[in-house]
Amino acid sequence: MLPEHFFVGANYWASNAGTFMWRNWDEKVVEEDFRRLSANGLEVLRVFPLWSDFQKLTDHLTCAGEHREFRYGEDPLPDTFEGKAAMDPVMLERFHTMCRLASKYGLKLIVGLLTGWMSGRLYAPPALEHRNLLTDPVAIKWEVQFVRCFVRNLKDEPAIAAWDWGNECNCLAKAENETRMWVWGQTITSAILQEDRSRLVISGLHTAVSKQVKAVGEVCDMLTTHPYPAFTPHCDVDYIDSFRSAFHAAIQTRWMADIGRKPAFVEEIGSFGPTITSDRIGGLYARNALWNCYAHSCIGFLWWCANDQYELEHTPYDWNSMERELGVIKLDGTPKPILDEMNVFGKLAAANPLPPHRTQAVVLQCTEGDHWGTAYMTALLAKQAGIDVVFYDGLDELPESDLYILPSVVGTQLFPRHRYLAILEKVKAGATLYFSSGYCGIQPFGGFGTEIETIGRTSTCGRIISAENGLDLTVARTFAIRTGETSARVLARDEEGRPVFTCADYGKGKMIFLSMPLERSLMDLTGAFGEGAPDYAQIYRLIAREAGIKRVVESCDPLVTLTEHPLANGGCAVVAVNNSGKDKVFAPVIAEGAVVEKVVNGEETADGILLSAHGGAILYLRTQK
Repeated sequence: MLPEHFFVGANYWASNAGTFMWRNWDEKVVEEDFRRLSANGLEVLRVFPLWSDFQKLTDHLTCAGEHREFRYGEDPLPDTFEGKAAMDPVMLERFHTMCRLASKYGLKLIVGLLTGWMSGRLYAPPALEHRNLLTDPVAIKWEVQFVRCFVRNLKDEPAIAAWDWGNECNCLAKAENETRMWVWGQTITSAILQEDRSRLVISGLHTAVSKQVKAVGEVCDMLTTHPYPAFTPHCDVDYIDSFRSAFHAAIQTRWMADIGRKPAFVEEIGSFGPTITSDRIGGLYARNALWNCYAHSCIGFLWWCANDQYELEHTPYDWNSMERELGVIKLDGTPKPILDEMNVFGKLAAANPLPPHRTQAVVLQCTEGDHWGTAYMTALLAKQAGIDVVFYDGLDELPESDLYILPSVVGTQLFPRHRYLAILEKVKAGATLYFSSGYCGIQPFGGFGTEIETIGRTSTCGRIISAENGLDLTVARTFAIRTGETSARVLARDEEGRPVFTCADYGKGKMIFLSMPLERSLMDLTGAFGEGAPDYAQIYRLIAREAGIKRVVESCDPLVTLTEHPLANGGCAVVAVNNSGKDKVFAPVIAEGAVVEKVVNGEETADGILLSAHGGAILYLRTQK
């Protein structure tokens, strides 16, 4: 099983051979790799039985390319369970050896079963190379044969902690839609469970498409993210050591877990090597991402990858220059700062296991719009305002919350009428609803108390202005909403003096309306959250005030963010993270009746707690009696 505490680790290919480690097998190299990784604090490795090396399936053709027979290379399929699956017994024994070495050095393994896609190259058995590997029934039959044979052979190895479908199997072919991905995933999960019901089944996928997230979540036990900024929309915007980048992994993993309704962890993360990020900055990025993933209940964190591989001549290393220097260990065997950071943090996390963090708001996802981008920006604004959110699909049953957020809504097919009416019932009973519009047809609208006169296209930015509430923000938009009369309290006006940010009473609750798509406007705006940026989060602080959100500990610095973890003894652990490049003294504002009993990893000073740049601390609080 996987460790019960937040774990750290890496994705592993042998240092001497990369993807060719099975055909160029060297037990001594693998043992030395494992010894070194274990000695530097890693606990979990994700490993890969390269599909084309393990399943020697060939398609023997006759006249005009007609299929005649599947064989094991040139030989008939042997009359054994392994033989009928075209599995190579030598490769299986090598994998057994690797498992025994992992046990020797205390390493747990996540096994990526159908590793037919790796770093930009397809590795399918020759017989299947030109078939759709996600939808073709012949391909799926042999995939099931592979999975059942492999799992049956290896299931008694104690080092194996979980089964992974394979590396980013959605890249094996075009699945066309989420239903086909569901069918394929259910098939592979069933094949695994037919042989082993004792371990978790992990998706091994990375996706920012919410429909696919929901579908995959239904047919596996655990979801994964591969949060590389360059491959994820709205993430390759600021420097890698920026506030935005510090939260990418944590927010995407939470979004995946919440929308998919399954636990999720960071299965691959990296900084793309020295032409993109120096070793020093890569270490700081890892430190900040580790703290935020740990704080936001993300289970684990695996780096891509264990070893540098720039001396390898075969593809994909010959093709892809970005795949050559991504390891936590250099060719000469010395650890990079990234590994040092993971070593230190892994020990801290293991010694301080925390329950899930509290959330104060539900972010509702509508049918239309950029789901991931809107969720990402909403969570960043909320973090700076002292609000932790959970993401929910608006098509699902509404959870209880004091605050519901509908951010930058677009379109007219938002979610079914009965789901929207359920939200209004929650507000009548005392909840708060915040809704910002990017041009949508949400109805009934009367509860917001503000008249929309008309909407028109615009190429100009809008302004949100209130001297009383400390607001003077500029928001990019493609539509201008012209408001008229309002019976609501006006929290801010636009440049023409029209109400733009309002709050109306609705039963026992409140309806807050912002006539500009604040969240959407920040998706690709560089520098929107760092030092010296406009204080966009002030909008969310006002929302929190109206919703009556209270925390045990509050931060007065938007770059120092907090999560609260209720403890079994009635106390609370607070994780404080400094998401900036400078050391900061954090002066916590503590609720009446609570007192800090212990601080882990932060230096207590006369003015507060000293937090290192991109680092954090754990505050253990008790309630005074």
